[in-house]
Amino acid sequence: MRRYYPCEQVRAAEAPLLAALPEGTLMRRAAFGLARVAATELRARTGSVAGRRVSLLVGSGDNGGDALWAGAFLRRRGVAVTALLLDPERAHRAGAAALRTAGGRLVPADPGRIGDPDLVLDGIVGISGRGPLRPAAATVVEQITAPIVAVDTPSGVDPDTGAVDGPAVTAAVTVTFGAYKPVHVLAPARCGRVELVDIGLELPPSHLVAAEPAEIGAIWPVPGADDDKYSQGVVGIVAGSARFPGAGVLCAGGAVAATSGMVRYAGSAAPVVLARFPEVVAAPSFAEAGRVQAWVFGPGGGTDHQAADTLREVLATDLPVLIDADGLTLLSRQPELVRGRDAPTLLTPHAGEFARLTGRRPEPDRVTAVRALAADWGVHVLLKGRSTLIANPDGHVFVNEAGGSWAATAGAGDVLSGMIGALMSAGMAPDLAGAAGARAHAVAADTAARGGADGAGAPTSASAILDRVPAAVRRLRSMAES
Repeated sequence: MRRYYPCEQVRAAEAPLLAALPEGTLMRRAAFGLARVAATELRARTGSVAGRRVSLLVGSGDNGGDALWAGAFLRRRGVAVTALLLDPERAHRAGAAALRTAGGRLVPADPGRIGDPDLVLDGIVGISGRGPLRPAAATVVEQITAPIVAVDTPSGVDPDTGAVDGPAVTAAVTVTFGAYKPVHVLAPARCGRVELVDIGLELPPSHLVAAEPAEIGAIWPVPGADDDKYSQGVVGIVAGSARFPGAGVLCAGGAVAATSGMVRYAGSAAPVVLARFPEVVAAPSFAEAGRVQAWVFGPGGGTDHQAADTLREVLATDLPVLIDADGLTLLSRQPELVRGRDAPTLLTPHAGEFARLTGRRPEPDRVTAVRALAADWGVHVLLKGRSTLIANPDGHVFVNEAGGSWAATAGAGDVLSGMIGALMSAGMAPDLAGAAGARAHAVAADTAARGGADGAGAPTSASAILDRVPAAVRRLRSMAES
């Protein structure tokens, strides 16, 4: 698992090291790792390190000190280093002295002094910084065309929430010290590639974690020697309607593709579902569907009285239930249907549906928002997005960073619901099923978008994503086996 720590926990873990080590040791340790990553980036982009040019954007705190010390290390490797000081009187003294001794230049920050560097280190503000870049820093950053390596976190991006409410740095690479912070997974487009430098921190368990792809592959249900279609999990799908039959097709298809032992469909779109997936066992209504081990309710099913009655029947069972789309709209009117429900319940809203459920959008602090809903209603909540969050009522959150937004297309959520429902029917806990389904779904979306001969990404469709789910599962399984 990759663990993400709020800045308060990181600072608490740094405190005993700062007290035990000689002054400046921890900063130099971090800066050495930063310089190593910067040198690697220079070599990858230009073919060499010596003779290249690096500019440092230096704020007044320790983050600026990290950049200055890294500049000193780079200078010793033959790099021409210029530090642009945003507040010269408050620049880190030891770091400035080290860079000056190594032969680096220190000048007041000014757009006219940026020059033409091969790489820029962003040391404006660190994990203590909040809010957007101040005007002087923003003006300098706007003029930069070279790739930026952010020091710990991109300046102007909230390190705990990933929120951006004004000018901020967009980094090609972020080098973080001691631990991954929430920003690194909540604002991936701002952070770029994230490199971790170990500085010796001892950290407690984290409540925000990401399962590695190989870990997902290792837990994905596969049939054993004694399994049959019933023991692998039977999932029931209540989705689709005369108006939106495709939702039933995509949701049932997601369950089939996720290797459910059996998929039972209940609804008016049965003929269309069977035309695409003859292996599905279909019935015209929930009452006639037969026995299952988990239910998926909502995509394209409507929000009329009949749909509301069916939702009550589904929730009256003692089985795990996933509620999506129209089902969430129904719940926003009657949240008491799930509050306090004994059997596992997973809600899968996007931001707009989340707002209907709670009366407010989840931004800017999506993690706190999803935790609050899960705790208040006593359910599991999967909040969709490029960084999908899956919260337990106890506050634990899985996060899946998709690596892109290729799944932002109509019907993709229906596929995801079917996939997760299949995993829940196989006995997987809702949060883990959500994390596993989201990862496989992201891999399928990326594969669908990059299916061209040149490998370049292009907009895709839910049907294309669905078609690639089996290959995505095989890829995750192969990672676990290698």
